[in-house]
Amino acid sequence: MSDVERTLPTRRGVLQGALGSAIGGAIGFGLGAGAVAASAPQAAPPTAPPAVPPAAAAQPQRVPASGRYQAGIHLPAVPQRFGRVAVVNTELARADWLAALGARILDLTGRAEPSDLLPDGPGDLTISVGIGPRLVAAIDPSLPGAAELPRFAGDDNIDPTHVGGDVMLSAHSSDPTVLGAVLADLTVLLPGARPRWEQLIFRGTGEGTKARNPLGFMDGIVVPRGDAELKKSVWIGSGALTGATVCVIRRLRIDTARFRAQTVDAREAIIGRRLSDGAPLSGGGPDDQVNLTSKTPEGEYLVPARAHARGAHPSFTGSGLMFRRSYSFENEAEAGLVFISFQSELRTFTVTQQRLDEVDDLMKY
Repeated sequence: MSDVERTLPTRRGVLQGALGSAIGGAIGFGLGAGAVAASAPQAAPPTAPPAVPPAAAAQPQRVPASGRYQAGIHLPAVPQRFGRVAVVNTELARADWLAALGARILDLTGRAEPSDLLPDGPGDLTISVGIGPRLVAAIDPSLPGAAELPRFAGDDNIDPTHVGGDVMLSAHSSDPTVLGAVLADLTVLLPGARPRWEQLIFRGTGEGTKARNPLGFMDGIVVPRGDAELKKSVWIGSGALTGATVCVIRRLRIDTARFRAQTVDAREAIIGRRLSDGAPLSGGGPDDQVNLTSKTPEGEYLVPARAHARGAHPSFTGSGLMFRRSYSFENEAEAGLVFISFQSELRTFTVTQQRLDEVDDLMKY
């Protein structure tokens, strides 16, 4: 038996015993991210309370802290406005850190009363944990999530420290001021923690998973909906990782100024949807399916041949749907999209991105 095999508990003990009972299953994740600048520090709290206390604000609805699936994936149904994602390297030598992490997450999010870190209570805070490919492969290289994310077009200049990683910590809340402290509190539980990157993220208001992205268009329209579709496309259905999912994060720098310099018609042709409401150019409402065969009287596709909505359509890849909960980001000199997707197998994402690299005019931006 190797040293790794001696120091690691069983697959089920790590991935279902520790996380499964605590926060609903583990995530294997692949990362392909651009350079990340540190977010601005949080403002210091006032040294004294105001003379007249403000009226108590309505608290957001709490999200169950335990269950079959991790919170922060399909719950809450409307993603919180703010998030903070951190990726950390850790050591394989200790086998108890997942249980300690799960217990601390339950302590933070599973009680209603305030705490030092959450002086107004947990609110709608969710904390999701991802286990990176190196750790998953050390347990069983055949498990979903054990494969590294391949490189795609434009990835050659990515800083190596911003690719991969052992543990993902993803905290989301309507209150952005608690997120940095929460992730710092959890990171100290990881043995030999070596932070790789961290990003504060935000999103606009929207309905369900839909919200406008940095280009101004509605994002998160085509996703699995309902328990049956989530079970088919998102949750791993068997084996040691039953009930888990594979998470992909891509931090995409976007030239929003160059894109927005195009006419509205040109931008809609690139996306394949209307700017106003997100409806496909083939007709219908925002939630209607894209009709890839509809043409103008002159014989041109209503959804252009190199439109994003056409290139990303799963009918071309033979893959399932991705459950996307993407956010925007802004740093000192750049902005873009933190693309976050959940799927039962990595192939769902990789074949889609490889096709987009070949046929999607949006990739120019």
